[in-house]
Amino acid sequence: MLTRCPDNSLWPLARPMQLNRPWIFALAIVFFASGCSGSNNSSADSPTSPNKAAGQSVSLTGAGSTFVTPAMSKWAYAYTQAHPDVSINYQSVGSGAGIGQFEAGTVDFGATDVAMSDSDLKSAPEGAVQIPMITGCTVVAYNVPGVANGLKLSGDVIADIFLGTIAKWSDPRIVSQNPGVTLPDLPVAVIHRADSSGTTYIFTDYLCSVSPAWNAGPGKNKSPKWPTGVGGKGSEGVSGLIKRTPGSIGYVELAYAMQTKLTYGPVRNKSGKYVDPSVESTTAAANSQVRALTKDIRVSIVDCSAPDGYPIAGFTYAILSKKPKEAPKGKALVEFLNWVLGPGQDMAKELNYAPLPKSIADINKAALAEVQTK
Repeated sequence: MLTRCPDNSLWPLARPMQLNRPWIFALAIVFFASGCSGSNNSSADSPTSPNKAAGQSVSLTGAGSTFVTPAMSKWAYAYTQAHPDVSINYQSVGSGAGIGQFEAGTVDFGATDVAMSDSDLKSAPEGAVQIPMITGCTVVAYNVPGVANGLKLSGDVIADIFLGTIAKWSDPRIVSQNPGVTLPDLPVAVIHRADSSGTTYIFTDYLCSVSPAWNAGPGKNKSPKWPTGVGGKGSEGVSGLIKRTPGSIGYVELAYAMQTKLTYGPVRNKSGKYVDPSVESTTAAANSQVRALTKDIRVSIVDCSAPDGYPIAGFTYAILSKKPKEAPKGKALVEFLNWVLGPGQDMAKELNYAPLPKSIADINKAALAEVQTK
């Protein structure tokens, strides 16, 4: 758990971290502003919390996506610094578990990288509202001795690696895309998620779009039947396995790759261009689908047509009840999420997430207005 607040202007998880520090990507990230020292950060300004005047405190609990955990930790710390009457406990348990906990009523909100269907939203307790919170990208990270950042891979090659049909790093299909790079005759060790994961869903959605063999085989799923490889629990588990396993390859959110100093490279997009994962290339992917997203916020943005778009990108969605059991909690949660859609977007850029297109943020705010908080 994170129970210690920094005494300077830096944020939790914003610095490069080492995996042996036990509090990096803890499964439960808890922020109690009342126990922290330091002044409020001006970037976290927002309307006064609904319970401040009444002298009440509100504790919000959420669970789900590991993809969004670095951003969520930063949001929660900043928001609770500015609103000491609100505490936010977010459990990084994976999208599948987050949806399950929300549906069971054990948390106030869920976070998922796999959008819920209309029928699922209607069948949730008291009905549910679903909004995308942020855009992120999944990198293909590797640990190949002697190979630095920048290894180029095309989608068909990535798919065949995870299918197990490309088994050596010296395979001609990898070598041909990387002239001048000395690739060892080393077995490829595939690392994937062991839990039900929205990051996996985004990754396999991409693989389906670039590989008929993957589409006809494992398919698009939060927890597919993997043809090969070893599973790690959560993005932090996958990151750790890649770091410890020479010859390995896996997939994690960009913030995890950067903070744990994993090695990764560009992926060839639909236009034939090798594009590095970044805020700019993820933004390009999201903007390429704005028209479709205004009609349905669940539209996939993988394998986009934007020339500068990164092809493995997606959204993390917040899900919350339309009729919260406790009105003060409902009001506090809506205010927090509206803040996430405002100042929180630029704040997350520092962790290499891409802000939502304004038109999508506006749709989200209209959806939040449907939540009954009185």
